[in-house]
Order: sequence, then structure tokens, then C-alpha cells
Amino acid sequence: MKIAFICTEKLPSPAIKGGAIQLMIDGIAPYFAKKHSLTIYSIVEPQLPAKSIENGIQYVRFPQVNYYNDVVKDLSQHSFDLIHIFNRPKQVKKIHHASPNSIIITSLHNDMFSPLKIAESEAKEAIQYTNAFTTVSEYIKRTLTDRYPKAKEKTTVVYSGVDINNYPLRSSQKGKAIRQQIRNKLQIDEKKVILFVGRLSKTKGPDLLIKAMYDVIKEHPNAVLVIVGGKWFSDNGVNDYVRSLYELAAPIKNHILFTNFVPSKDIPNILLAGDVLVCSSRWHEPLARIHYEAMAAQLPIITTNRGGNAEVIFHDFNGLVIDHYYQVESFTKCINFLLNSPELCQRFGKNGRLLTEMNFKFEHTATRLESVYEKAMKQK
Repeated sequence: MKIAFICTEKLPSPAIKGGAIQLMIDGIAPYFAKKHSLTIYSIVEPQLPAKSIENGIQYVRFPQVNYYNDVVKDLSQHSFDLIHIFNRPKQVKKIHHASPNSIIITSLHNDMFSPLKIAESEAKEAIQYTNAFTTVSEYIKRTLTDRYPKAKEKTTVVYSGVDINNYPLRSSQKGKAIRQQIRNKLQIDEKKVILFVGRLSKTKGPDLLIKAMYDVIKEHPNAVLVIVGGKWFSDNGVNDYVRSLYELAAPIKNHILFTNFVPSKDIPNILLAGDVLVCSSRWHEPLARIHYEAMAAQLPIITTNRGGNAEVIFHDFNGLVIDHYYQVESFTKCINFLLNSPELCQRFGKNGRLLTEMNFKFEHTATRLESVYEKAMKQK
């Protein structure tokens, strides 16, 4: 089968600049390339050629400014059995017309059917021309099917995942060595390390964690919050919000460490250096992939009951789920509780790792996605 993946116009593929969609594509592409002819479209990037073949996968890259028009033109010159459009239902109609005999799969990684993002007429056309939808969480599925019930029979949840081989066990010799190496590098050797990993945006809530640290360090004077991320994926620029974080952290600067952007390939090592991972999202998070990564790294997780987060983090099993996500005190209480409970942290970490091994490896994602493909092909 000839398959085309159409990546979004935001970041390149492979995921050299990060991005949940790009990382998912990187994870599942090898499985499809073994059985099928796979072409991946993405935007150009100075570090990458316009066209290349890597590990049996053909990459075609176009400038961001006219990206989808270039993709459509290229599609019309080929014959794909199946085209998978990532997170851009507004592009479905034109892609269908460029390749009318192809099966169209549209995956949703955000609330892309919000009336703020797509007109009702465009939404109905996207549903008409899409053979099957996949969503990264039950929450995102509801954002589609509650508005457009006709899409329900076409929609399947396909969770993302991780490459478990990139996450050595904490108890292993390799895991211990990496943990010590990273802690030495960051000069946090003897600290209790709370990790935040994500973009430095208000929706992600790192300001809540900095505020929480003012009280955490009263009970745990050797605690440090390590904030991993930049303003926008690989962009370490400073805007008003990032500047406010630095100012907020200044009075307790010995307990707050900003690393800036860390490449996705290095995240597993960073996670090994931590003791607790906190996802402080205020917004309706589709389902932040840091949860999968932290579970694979055997970290206890504190997350917010927003969007799809609580679909993989189960309160008192592999972490703690906060309902009052706007209250600094909620984060303070949970962080202190876990730092005072090393045996519970270990149990949460082990449970999370087991859950990942059983359900959230990239091979699980690829297998579920292939099942959707096969069903759509049969129904054509």
C-alpha cells in the first residue's frame, strides 16, 4: 500500500525541533515503512534536504509559506492508496480533490473542530471527505462528535506513545549512571528534583509551580524546580510571559533552574534525573505526551484534570490528579506529599512504567492505527 503522511506546517519531520505530532510520526513511521511505501510531507528546514530517503521512508519538504498548496500539487502527480492528514481538517477537501481515489484519514491532536478554528461548512465537508478520524484522546473525540454526531461512527481514539528502549530502568546500572551524569551536569546532585517539561506559556502553567515552590522549600529546603522548555519548542526567545517567570523566580533563584529548550532525544535522560514530574496545564490539554514519557521513565506524576490528561494518569495509581488546577496550594500540597512519600513515589513510578509497556509503546499506536486504515480500506 502507498501511504502519505501530511505533517502540519508548524514544525519539520523528523522531529528535530520537537512537537508532539512530529514525535508521533517519528515513532510510528518505521512500523509502516516495513510493510508499505511511505512518504512523509513536512515543511523545509535548513538542517534537512528538500527531498530525501531515510530508512526506506521518502521525505518531501516544502516552504512553510505555501506549504499545503505545494503538497496538493505534488499529491496530484502521484497515486496514494491512503493519505493521512495530521491535525488539519480544513485541508481535507482540497487534498481529496487532488487525490480523489485515496482513502483519507484525518487525525486530531487538538480541538480542531472548534468554531474558532473551522467554519461549520468546512467542518461538514471535512467529515464528508474523511473516511476515518483518529483522535489522541477520548476528550478530543468528544470535541468532534458532540458538535458533529455524524462523525462518531468514523472516529477512533488512538493514543500516542514512546519508544520504551530509550528509557532504561531507574534501578539499572545504565539508569543510575545517566541520572548521576545529568544531576552532576545541572548541579543538582543532592536535590529533590521537581520537573516541569513543556513550552513556557501561560496555558502550561509553569508560573503556578514557581509560586508553589515558595512554600515547598519551607518544608523541603533542598528542593529544586527544573523548568525544561523554551518559549516555543526550539525557540528560547523571551516574551512578556517568560520574562515574568524569571522575575517570579528571582527571589528563590537557588531553587529554580531554567534549562531552555532540550532536544526531544535528550528528554528521557532529563526525566531520569527527576524525582517528580508536574504537568500544570490550565487549558483543555488534548493529552500531553510528557505523561507517556514520564511514565516510561518511572516518575510519579502530578497532573491537572484538564482535557485528556486523566485518561492515562489515574489518581493514586501512577500519580495524583489535581481538580483545582488554578490554586497554587493544590500543587504545593501534592508536591510536598510526594516528596515526603518515597515508597509511594516508587510504586507510582513502577505502575506508570507497566502501564506504558502494556499500552503506550509506539508499536501499540502503529497497530491501532493500521487497524483503522484496514477498516477504512474495506469500507471504501
